[in-house]
Amino acid sequence: QVHLVESGGGLVQAGDSLRLSCAASGRTLSNYHTGWFRQAPGKEREFVAAISWSGDSTYYADSVKGRFTISRDNVRSTVSLQMNSLKPEDTAVYYCAARYKVYYIAYTAPDYHYWGQGTQVTVSS
Repeated sequence: QVHLVESGGGLVQAGDSLRLSCAASGRTLSNYHTGWFRQAPGKEREFVAAISWSGDSTYYADSVKGRFTISRDNVRSTVSLQMNSLKPEDTAVYYCAARYKVYYIAYTAPDYHYWGQGTQVTVSS
């Protein structure tokens, strides 16, 4: 089992940048593909980005492609999400999630096995 804790959220203005981090404890994060999801009030949780367990492959939602970058450090057991050129529509609670690497990488929330508690990102216009 792995325990995930997100950090780095906050209140920023449109066009600013933020870097979210997800720290894992318990089993090492290298055993899992890792994804970032977000959920705005009144909306379903949506996929943002994912990275394979090795870091060789990354995937992004169209809405963040070119602005967000996911990366991982398996030695430190952390995954990061660099968010640039933030927009008000990026406002949401951001969640880190892990999926066992024996399975293919996935882009839907029900496919992930472990979740963090989330960190709030608010982008003002």
